[in-house]
Amino acid sequence: MNLKPASPPSEGSSRDGGATRRRGAKLEDAILDAAWDVLTEHGYHGFTYEAIAARAGTSRPVLYRRWPRRQDLLLATLAKFWRLIDVPDTGSLREDAIGFLRNADADRAGMITLMSVHLEEYFRDTGTSLGDLRDTLLPPGLPSAFETIVARAVGRGELPDAPRSPRMLNLPLDLLRHDLLLTMRPVPDETIVEIVDEIWLPLLGQAPPPRSS
Repeated sequence: MNLKPASPPSEGSSRDGGATRRRGAKLEDAILDAAWDVLTEHGYHGFTYEAIAARAGTSRPVLYRRWPRRQDLLLATLAKFWRLIDVPDTGSLREDAIGFLRNADADRAGMITLMSVHLEEYFRDTGTSLGDLRDTLLPPGLPSAFETIVARAVGRGELPDAPRSPRMLNLPLDLLRHDLLLTMRPVPDETIVEIVDEIWLPLLGQAPPPRSS
């Protein structure tokens, strides 16, 4: 009589003999989904190979083969869930700017809170900052949203074709990020409109729209 206990089903089989192996992109997606869940629930301190492998239903060697360092796995996880913010094209400089800030506010409020709170240990260990991480996640050579918005306005004749510093161009998003980091909650819509109408448009030499009485 063979008393050797039955081996547990591997990732490539189920108890009834059916194939369940996840390979390639399907397996990687499952791992990164599990890694995201672990990160949002336990922060970087709990972002371990053991926890992620258990959540994904796989083994630590599978993770190590793909991401030899924990930082590599973290960046891959964030890259999957970090998406570019839609840049509106309304035909109006003001409406494009306000629309983009609204999109950024809706999309980034939760992500910025996650990065600021849950990744504090990561920033300390790596000697990097939130800005460094953002630059790593953005595609290289891509113009910023406000560079795109201003270039369109120049093409339409709304703005003169004149040199403008990146700091001036990107000021609205910097101010939005400041409020997000300060309050850890979405920025009120009236603040978004104020950033564009009372700060950015005058810097570009544009008169803000008249206030409604």
